[in-house]
Amino acid sequence: MYPNPSHSVGQAVPPHASAWGHAPVATPPGLSPYEPPARHPWEIPLLVLVVAITAVAYVSALVVFLRGDLPYWAMLVLAAPILIFVARGQMYAAQRVNGIKMSPTQFADGYRMVGEAAARFGMTEVPDAYVVLGNGQINAFASGHGLRRYVVVYSDLFEIGGQARNPEALAFIIGHEVGHIAAGHVGYWRQLGMFAARYVPGIGSALSRSMEYTADNHGYCNNPAGAAGAMGVLGAGKYLVSHVGFDELADRATTERGFFPWLVNLLSSHPVLTWRAAALRDRTRHGRLFQRPDYFYRDPNYSFTTR
Repeated sequence: MYPNPSHSVGQAVPPHASAWGHAPVATPPGLSPYEPPARHPWEIPLLVLVVAITAVAYVSALVVFLRGDLPYWAMLVLAAPILIFVARGQMYAAQRVNGIKMSPTQFADGYRMVGEAAARFGMTEVPDAYVVLGNGQINAFASGHGLRRYVVVYSDLFEIGGQARNPEALAFIIGHEVGHIAAGHVGYWRQLGMFAARYVPGIGSALSRSMEYTADNHGYCNNPAGAAGAMGVLGAGKYLVSHVGFDELADRATTERGFFPWLVNLLSSHPVLTWRAAALRDRTRHGRLFQRPDYFYRDPNYSFTTR
């Protein structure tokens, strides 16, 4: 949890980004992608609601326990602090003993991208980064344990980073994951506060979608040219990414109507791909959480490309 420009079309990457080796990037109207990325406006209100639900659940479980009863749900809630701590520790340990740690000599491009994204977001420490065997899966995630923060990238994503495909897409995806860390999404206390909401249909998933939009804003800030390729690889995979028409994908956010498309988005932890593409293309407004986009935006002077 795979997150707004104001410079005119044709603005080049500023000098401080020249170390990326990027070609000049045209940016659509809006706020500069090199200003601090915007947090989705629903994220904090939903987080407050979710933490309140968790607090009520925890107090209720404690009351039930003090009365001498301990049903399964109460046992689960009371054990949550330990369960989350152990799960996070085990996950981090798995990367440390099984993953390939990015370094100047191993996956050097990814190592550089992680460091530059962290610098761009004003982070004081660069998170660890690991590559794990993808076996055809396209995925990446960010997490933490204790004071450590880390990013995991499935190996297949590096195949879109090769010269023959789309290295900008990889930079966007890495920026998205580092953005989760920069936005505070992976901290222990936040994860604990969000515990009970995962069992409340619609609420926890809405918070997750808002966090993904926030991370997408970070990915866009990190590398706006990679937005189209990132959506293309999520939709069609690493080999066919260049065949995806980003504008066609984003346009369908307004035309794919009906109850079940709406329900799929409502229950999803990530915005559906068409809505997500529409939000990345139109940087004048935030991505939709509940309601299908009802606007059609395509700047005739600017075109995303996956090539």
